[in-house]
Amino acid sequence: MAPIALEQAPLDKVPIKSWTRPAPTKENLDWAPLVEIDLSRFDEPGGKQELAKQLYDAVTRVGFWVVVGHGISDERVLPELPCNFAEGEYFGYRENSRWIGDTGVKENIEMLNIPKDIPEWKDVPRHRIVKENYDEIASFHRELFDKVARKLFALMSIILELPEDFLVNAHAYDRVSDDHLRYMIYNVRSQEEWDKAQNYSKGGHTDFGSLTLLFSQHVAGLQIQTPQGDWKYVKPVDGGITCNAADTLSFLTKGMYLAPPPPREPTHGWVTKDETGFIKSTIHRVVTPPKDQLDIARLGLLYFVRPGDHTIMKPVPSPLLDRLGLLTEEDKDTSKPAPTGTEYVRARVRDVHHKTVIDRREGTNFEFKGLSVPNYYK
Repeated sequence: MAPIALEQAPLDKVPIKSWTRPAPTKENLDWAPLVEIDLSRFDEPGGKQELAKQLYDAVTRVGFWVVVGHGISDERVLPELPCNFAEGEYFGYRENSRWIGDTGVKENIEMLNIPKDIPEWKDVPRHRIVKENYDEIASFHRELFDKVARKLFALMSIILELPEDFLVNAHAYDRVSDDHLRYMIYNVRSQEEWDKAQNYSKGGHTDFGSLTLLFSQHVAGLQIQTPQGDWKYVKPVDGGITCNAADTLSFLTKGMYLAPPPPREPTHGWVTKDETGFIKSTIHRVVTPPKDQLDIARLGLLYFVRPGDHTIMKPVPSPLLDRLGLLTEEDKDTSKPAPTGTEYVRARVRDVHHKTVIDRREGTNFEFKGLSVPNYYK
């Protein structure tokens, strides 16, 4: 058991109960085989290069992987101000208020999103429970970026044959971006409610930013779509962090632009990428839990890394991408205007969340200033 706060809180603080991970499901689920990246080897001689080789297949084919050896203890993991969706801001509290089409069922997700601790966000309103525990939350926020996200971006830069700090600088913690730590709960539903919600849409989605980090919890339900088009469960790994690449990282590696990519041939034995980009923005979804976990609320602690105001959504000058024929002369033209990471992410948040009813969007794309991403994946 790992407590998220003291059992007996001071009288002027909100009491928080301890939380114990539920037992893993005993059902025989079809788990996805995910590579494990051991970051304890990052600073060994040649360690980064070896880890980059291990990460290569995960980011270019699957888009999901698990990080272990990150150095963040379990004790640090476990512990009403609404999000301003009209402006595309995702900081604050989101209640489960939206209806799922005409099913008569509401979504079952509640979440609290906390921005990173930088001067530009000091005036963002904070939920009372965040204020009371802010020093601990803020230090964990920064530690998670430094010990995990920063190292993963360095490995990806090595893969792309860029300077090691290239993608780190594009997502710099101290620069303005919409990075946030998220506490999320999938509330319990009846089987009938799950059936109605799932029948409305069984499709998947991709995440808006660059990188998502998900701490392990044992209620099964997260599925990824494999390169073969099959849906497989993501198995929780004790002490591990499940990671996935997202849309803006795909944009930076020549994915999902309105103009079609140029034709190309495989080289060096590598698999060429389609319109989803060299680094794959992974399609995933959350489905009905197994029967032995149906009555357990599914808790989540996640960290979403977003590119900032200073990062332009144009393909990076990667020698590897150029050698594979992915970069056009237009891509290399630094004078051509393009949206920033923050502009894109906020436009996407507005489009998806500023509504009271979740609508069907099969066969449609979200498009913004030359960027395009499907709204729905089968």
